[in-house]
Amino acid sequence: MNRLLLLEDDISLVDGLVYMLEREGYRTDVARTVREAQTALLEKNIAYDLLLLDVTLPDGTGYEVCEQVRAAGNQAPILFLTASDEELNIIRGLDSGGDDYLTKPFRMGELCSRIRALLRRSNTQKEKEPENVLRSGPIQIRLAENRVWKGEELLSLTAMEYRLLCLFLRNKGRVLTREVLLNALWDSGGSFVDDNTLSVHIRRLREKIEEEPSRPVYLLTVRGFGYQWKEDAV
Repeated sequence: MNRLLLLEDDISLVDGLVYMLEREGYRTDVARTVREAQTALLEKNIAYDLLLLDVTLPDGTGYEVCEQVRAAGNQAPILFLTASDEELNIIRGLDSGGDDYLTKPFRMGELCSRIRALLRRSNTQKEKEPENVLRSGPIQIRLAENRVWKGEELLSLTAMEYRLLCLFLRNKGRVLTREVLLNALWDSGGSFVDDNTLSVHIRRLREKIEEEPSRPVYLLTVRGFGYQWKEDAV
């Protein structure tokens, strides 16, 4: 049975959606705020097969949840439920890491069809995935071993540096804001990363992966926004 997370604050819509989704054979958990979704996804780390995210919530947006989930390396399909079909909103949702969108009001049959298509695509992708390795340029992360190589050199990274590097390689080419990074690195066990500490970790990581840390070509600063891993760096 596939497990879904529905992030939606409209109670009348939630009841109908949950009834329909469970009738279709999906186990469906409900979050009514961004915070509830973050708790399930980032703190409890519940493994969902697909996320249904409303855009406008009482304490934020579905875009924020999507960005944080992607930054944490979660590749579960994400379908946005939006009240607006304006192009800018659609682009924002897809650029934040979403896979598809559906404009309210929508037919339940169409929603189920979109869910089935996304789940099929996700399962096919998983079957095609090679060994558990992340690669970019000379950098190779062997996830099963928790080891990082730069060419033939085995790098010695701290746990936080390792987590940062995994985040960047899983989001190659995307700009990750400092807020997204801080949320993704927050440890429910009590290890809190603040803004200044993040800067130190970024600097030390550059010293280990860049040929010239003061002139990085892989881990770039995007002023006013955050950081970006440059996939096509040479």
